[in-house]
Amino acid sequence: MEGQKNNNSNSSSSIERVVSQKAIQMGSSFPCQICVVGFLCGVCLTSLFLAALTSFGTFQLGPLSFSSTMLFSQPDSHSSSSSSGNSTSHDHIITHRECDLKLKKAERLSESNSINKGDEDERVSLLYSAWNAEITKSKTGGGSGSLKKDGINVSDFPNAPHLENCKAKTKLYSRLDRRTGNESFPPWTSWKGFLDTHPATSSNEQIKELEHQAVKEGTYPPWIAGSDEENYPMTRKVQRDIWIHQHPIDCRDPNVRFLVADWERLPGFGIGAQIAGMCGLLAIAISEARVLVTNFYNRADHDGCKGSSRSSWSCYFFPETSKECRQRAFELMKREEARNNGIVTTKESYTSKHIWAGPTPKKWGAPWSYLQPTTDVNGSLLVSHRKMDRRWWRAQAVRYLMRFPTEYTCNLMNEARHAAFGKISAKMVIESLAGDWPKLGEQSGEKERSEIDEYVWSNHKPWIPRPILSMHVRMGDKACEMKVVEFEGYMELAHRIRRHFPNLNNIWLSTEMQEVIEKTKRYPHWNFYYTNVTRQERANMSMANYEASLGRETSTNYPLVNFLMAVDSDFFVGALGSTWSFLIDGMRNTGGKVMAGYLSVNKDRFW
Repeated sequence: MEGQKNNNSNSSSSIERVVSQKAIQMGSSFPCQICVVGFLCGVCLTSLFLAALTSFGTFQLGPLSFSSTMLFSQPDSHSSSSSSGNSTSHDHIITHRECDLKLKKAERLSESNSINKGDEDERVSLLYSAWNAEITKSKTGGGSGSLKKDGINVSDFPNAPHLENCKAKTKLYSRLDRRTGNESFPPWTSWKGFLDTHPATSSNEQIKELEHQAVKEGTYPPWIAGSDEENYPMTRKVQRDIWIHQHPIDCRDPNVRFLVADWERLPGFGIGAQIAGMCGLLAIAISEARVLVTNFYNRADHDGCKGSSRSSWSCYFFPETSKECRQRAFELMKREEARNNGIVTTKESYTSKHIWAGPTPKKWGAPWSYLQPTTDVNGSLLVSHRKMDRRWWRAQAVRYLMRFPTEYTCNLMNEARHAAFGKISAKMVIESLAGDWPKLGEQSGEKERSEIDEYVWSNHKPWIPRPILSMHVRMGDKACEMKVVEFEGYMELAHRIRRHFPNLNNIWLSTEMQEVIEKTKRYPHWNFYYTNVTRQERANMSMANYEASLGRETSTNYPLVNFLMAVDSDFFVGALGSTWSFLIDGMRNTGGKVMAGYLSVNKDRFW
């Protein structure tokens, strides 16, 4: 009988320890809060039941009698733990009061965690809204009235890691895209970005002399990222030479000739085809020693492009030549003599074949003959094909035409990143701050920026969740030009990449088909991000009709956002049979992404 008592006493002790441990573990785990109270009630009742049995020293079947004094007795610190054979250690008895204390503690933990979680969500939402107000302000020039009504000063909010200071970046790009004084080159030095504007460069004579020497000798342009091995052959030299060609020192020199060309505007031409056509015209201009001047761009003919940038490529990217050369070219266009003497030519001066399939400039030899084989098609690396020269040249041309985005494009990218990653970014920032933000006093305010903030860290790209894979799924009416592959085929390639890079979980998806968006639900272990735009419900709708349904502004803005996101992504899956994917590949291969590789579901139809 005594052994039975001891066993029951040990059982009660073990259960008590389990209860205590469970209360602590589960009370601190928010997903289990709902279960804590019910679990403890059940365990307490079971413990009390066993304790009552122990006090009688019996487990007889049949009617059981419970002693009320045992159920509600309190432990006596002065009593002997073994005063008689029928007694049980008070330390091993779980009373109703102890149960109540444990239950109340669990409830307080549950309520506290609920409040903290709700408070965190509220702060994340507040920060997201504040950043959103800043984006609106930078886009429209308005204020943040709704936040000020609530007593909130936008300047008190932490910086958004996923957003760029578009005004500052545009000012920097303008400086890097023009000569200063009588210099042969813009201030392209080994000091990157804003660091080149540090006061030391203007106060230290030795630094000024070294900077002058660097500019005089012509350091490579700053829009090329990565080493030479991470880009197509000769990319740095080619980009510098194209800039020099397109920016003569004296645009009024009688020896300077021009090629003035509108962008293609036929309904069947998508943005990719328009850019590819302009790449061909740039090749002609370089081969004939002319300065290319682009004119009417129908996709910029909307209210988003203001002033002189309306109907111009310069709405989205820096112009292909200087303002002085553009003015001179348009003056010569009005002179019949200049046109007749060939001082200025137009797109109509050349055949379509010459524009679309003309020779690549031979100024740099044949660097395309040794392109790195980093493109995967059907599980094999593509070593060579019949149009390697065109692939190399279009990559160089599109990189030059898109070398610097304008403030308008920068704002578009901020909006897209904020819509996709803003709440993730806000949560990340909230978790990184110490204290009860936004009541952090000086910690939450925008303190005076240090020099490393202003000149060094400001050159970093805006944050996005990495690693990230960009996927361009082209379907619809493209079936008449290439082999169309279903979304599942693209995802097979994504899984191939993930097998080698298991930390890859994010996909930036661009597609015109709603069907593709719906299929993403079949892949719950991937995080998909995409622009919020109306997509095609049926595959037989032409791209021209689809773009018309979106309107000029939306049908231009969202593809360019997808394009630039793809260029900045860590990996890319697309279809080389699509001109758009072809151009994305070119931008990546002149932007330090060669060794990231490219997995394509098909080959270009001309290869």
